[in-house]
Amino acid sequence: MSWSREKVDQSLKTIMEAAFKLGLETSMKYVKASEGELPSLVAGSNIAGFLKVAQAMHDLGDWW
Repeated sequence: MSWSREKVDQSLKTIMEAAFKLGLETSMKYVKASEGELPSLVAGSNIAGFLKVAQAMHDLGDWW
């Protein structure tokens, strides 16, 4: 399969936007922030990644 440069750039842009939004939404749900500041995007992204892995383990029956 061969993609043009524009197709690759658009696909990466879509992936990065989705990752940013997921990290931001997760951080707003689980991470406290000082007033007037956004919560940690690093923490939100790490939590979102953990939740995805935990859900996949649960779905595959690899759960305790």
